[in-house]
Amino acid sequence: MSLRVFAGLCAVLFALPLSAHAQQLTGFAPAAAERQRTCEAQLADQPTPAAFRAHLKALTDEPHPAGSAANDRVRAYIDSVMTAAGLSTTHYPYDLYMPSPESAHATEVALVTPTRQPLNRQEYIHEGDAFSSHPDLRPGWNAYSGSGDVTREVVYANYGRKADFETLDSLGVDLEGKIVVARYGGNFRGFKAKYAEEHGAAGLLMYTDPADGGYTEGLPYPEGRYLSESMIQRGSVLTPLGGDPLTPEGPSLPTEADADVNRLDPADADLPEIPVAPLPYGAARKILSRMTGDAVPDGWQGGLPFAYRLAGGSELTVRLAVDQPKELTRATNVVGTIEGTEHPDEWVILGSHFDAWTFGATDPNSGTAMLLTLAEALGTLADAGCRPARSIKIAHWDAEEYGILGSTEWVEQLEDELQGGAVAYLNADGAVSGARFGAAAAPSLKGPLLDAARAVSYPGAEADTTTVYDHLAARTDPGDRLGDLGGGSDHVGFYTYAGVPSASGGFSGTTPVYHSAYDNFAWFKRFADTSFVYGPALARLDGTLALRLANADVLPYDVARYAKDLRGHVEALATRVEASNRPLSFAGLTATIDTLAQAAAAFEQARAERLANGPPPNASALNDTLLSLEQAFLHADGMPFGDQYRSLYASPNPFNGYASWMLPGLRHPIETEAPADTIDRWTAVYRDAIETLTRRVRVATAQVRGR
Repeated sequence: MSLRVFAGLCAVLFALPLSAHAQQLTGFAPAAAERQRTCEAQLADQPTPAAFRAHLKALTDEPHPAGSAANDRVRAYIDSVMTAAGLSTTHYPYDLYMPSPESAHATEVALVTPTRQPLNRQEYIHEGDAFSSHPDLRPGWNAYSGSGDVTREVVYANYGRKADFETLDSLGVDLEGKIVVARYGGNFRGFKAKYAEEHGAAGLLMYTDPADGGYTEGLPYPEGRYLSESMIQRGSVLTPLGGDPLTPEGPSLPTEADADVNRLDPADADLPEIPVAPLPYGAARKILSRMTGDAVPDGWQGGLPFAYRLAGGSELTVRLAVDQPKELTRATNVVGTIEGTEHPDEWVILGSHFDAWTFGATDPNSGTAMLLTLAEALGTLADAGCRPARSIKIAHWDAEEYGILGSTEWVEQLEDELQGGAVAYLNADGAVSGARFGAAAAPSLKGPLLDAARAVSYPGAEADTTTVYDHLAARTDPGDRLGDLGGGSDHVGFYTYAGVPSASGGFSGTTPVYHSAYDNFAWFKRFADTSFVYGPALARLDGTLALRLANADVLPYDVARYAKDLRGHVEALATRVEASNRPLSFAGLTATIDTLAQAAAAFEQARAERLANGPPPNASALNDTLLSLEQAFLHADGMPFGDQYRSLYASPNPFNGYASWMLPGLRHPIETEAPADTIDRWTAVYRDAIETLTRRVRVATAQVRGR
């Protein structure tokens, strides 16, 4: 090593948080730990604000929804950056049944009576925001809307949640043949459409109320970061989210591929049938202010300056017209790989989608720019002798916004490889929108993620904050530092279908510009990250975590966390059961978890003791066992609410689409008040899964002890 390189490395080391020097690296024998610390020191100086800023600017130069030529240009840019960084890139094309972005021009919303008036469906042009006048911006639209042209009376349904529609039923409000007006929030928009259709509505209009991120919280854009009267949340209404709707049982490979793809007839796919469109609140106000029915229940009043009402009355009619054909459309993922030196078939995967409703500065391209910055850093490290032992893949998914399409098809295509060798999936969708770090993870990744956070400096100016972990600890209780994964992004297929331990984290702030034309570079540099420092910080954190997972002698999974989190989730379900006064007991399940806790503690002690003296001779077989731990929760028949969700541990909430549902096979029969024998049957399924996990942990303990 030259004197100059040595001096530079020392400077980097002294710039690192003190905890990075002293930290014991779980899963590493002493020699490997020293090499790892050297590589992490080099990584700390690589991701720069200038690189992150340049990538974000290039990625968000034009609107690029899935299926557009602009999105192809973004994909080409991604490929060129990763190739230049030294990664080998592979394209994964699929033919997906989805609408064209041109559907935005085939939607109309208008007042008909008492005043004939077209309603605005596009954001205003602002002088200080050059992006807002881009000629390729489309009006607001919802992918997978049904087609139709209806002129009807209106009903207000609050957030359009299941409970809101039940309230309307209890109040005797007739939705048959009406157009429902619902505000965004409380659930995934696709469920608003689903419940409206189930209740006989003829159409659905959705808007973001100023009470939910508008002037009630701060100055509207462009003066401030908050919702303005012309801002529109675009989005898909495909329900459930998770893959091509015509190929629920396998990947939607290209039509010219030499593969037997069994596609449903579109008439047999469960797609929305009623027309659906989004509005800004300035347009929705013209409907809501003219309604004459009964006052809304408590909690339904929004932020507009008049009394909200349930029904519009016969004198108020609205036209909603949508013409949205769907057809097979090419979407292509691009995946870059740094091949591992020792275990190339074991993968640490980092990913973000790249398609956007408009410019997508925060969602998703802050994640894309972060991953490109990280790809360049990892390429530099590989050239300097820090090539990982396991392969690191950096994946960029197409067509996520229409329904988590690209990543789900990739998981279905490579299911066997993933279950045999995927160490972890780290998701980066909408990774940077502010200064507040937060993350959610599978139990096995919570410890490694927190350890990585201890090794990375926090870039903000908060008092008493040195590392990202310090920043997180100052805001959270010890038991709530990391959340549990739910739905709504590309981790879903990996975690809930294939059983790959997954995590998702980033630096966040209030983002009322979500899915609007104002989610652009101008808004980002004013309100999300003015110095472009949080993207590089996340690249360091995700890079540190990825390198530790890739280089560890023994996979550093937080095995003990399984028992700790399971115990908490069972206690939460028991509380729900007690509130319903049902004679159900989870004592047997709790005892099974206690046994798992003992086995996990024994494993972690044995791993630490063995690694203190060097790597175990049978490390390959031991790591194969550890790779199988998460898959103990896979239930081949799926959950009661959908066979695309196979994880007994976690799923998206089947009634709102976004929130995490823990132990979903048990929670669903409890929530739906199923018979006791159904709950008993699922309790037995969970007991078997936990016992399987315990057996695998014990096998791993025996292996680490050389037996």
